[in-house]
Amino acid sequence: MKLINDIISTINENTQNALVKEVRIGPFWTGVWSKYGGLASTTFTHEPAMPPPIKEAGRLTEKSIGEICHYANSDCLLKASVGMAAINSAIEVDLNKCRNINASEVLFEKGKDRKVVVVGHFPFVAKLRRFARQLWVVERKPQSGDIPASEAKRVIPQADVIAITGTALINGTMGELLSLCPEKSLVMVLGPTAPLSPVWFDYGVDLVSGTRVIDPELVLRMVSEGVVFKQVHGRGVKLLTIQKEKKGSQHLT
Repeated sequence: MKLINDIISTINENTQNALVKEVRIGPFWTGVWSKYGGLASTTFTHEPAMPPPIKEAGRLTEKSIGEICHYANSDCLLKASVGMAAINSAIEVDLNKCRNINASEVLFEKGKDRKVVVVGHFPFVAKLRRFARQLWVVERKPQSGDIPASEAKRVIPQADVIAITGTALINGTMGELLSLCPEKSLVMVLGPTAPLSPVWFDYGVDLVSGTRVIDPELVLRMVSEGVVFKQVHGRGVKLLTIQKEKKGSQHLT
C-alpha cells in the first residue's frame, strides 16, 4: 500500500538498519520494541492445515527494523499486525504538534448534531449516538446496531464526519475507505494501530488519534499477558492526536 510505504520512507535510515529488540504477539495487541515501543491490533485467521503465518517467527530479533516494518504490506494479517507495530515503534513523532486528547473526545465535539460514520465498533459509540444527528457504525463483524462493511460505500459519502479504525491498514481496506470520503467531510483515523505521522494529511485525513508507548518494557509485558487496551491506557501509553494545519473552523478547541 502506497500510504504504508510513504510512512516507512520517513523513518531514518539508521533506524531502519538497526535490529529489532523485541516482538510480542498477544491475543489482542502486538507490540514491537525497536527505537521506541509500538502497538498494533493483533489480527489473524489461521487453520491447522495452513502454513505458519510468520515463517521467521522465533528469529524476528535477527531482522532489521526496516524489514519488519515492510511486513505491514503482507497479505498475512498477523504478519501485517507485526509490521504496523514495528512502524509505530520506529517513526519519529513531533510531540510539539500533538494534543494529549482521546479520539472519543474529538468525535463528541466534532460529531455533535452531524452525520457521522465510524468504521470499527469502538467502546464509545453508544455515547456518540447521543451527540450525533445520525450515526452509522460500519463493522466487518457487526454487533447490535452496526451495519456490515459492505454498506460503507453507501454511508460514507453521506457523512460530515468520518472516523476510520487504524486496523484498516492491516486488512488492506484503508485506501478504499479514504477514497469514499467526501472532500468537505472531516476525516480522522484512530486507534493504537494508526501511526502518528503527518503523511496521513497527504491522503485527505484531517486528524490522527493514536498512541505513544512511553514504557516499552512494561507495555510489552502486559501485551504478553493478554491485556485489553483499557488496561494499558495510563500505564506506559499516552493517547495523542495530531491534526492537519487547515480547515480552521474544524480545529480542536
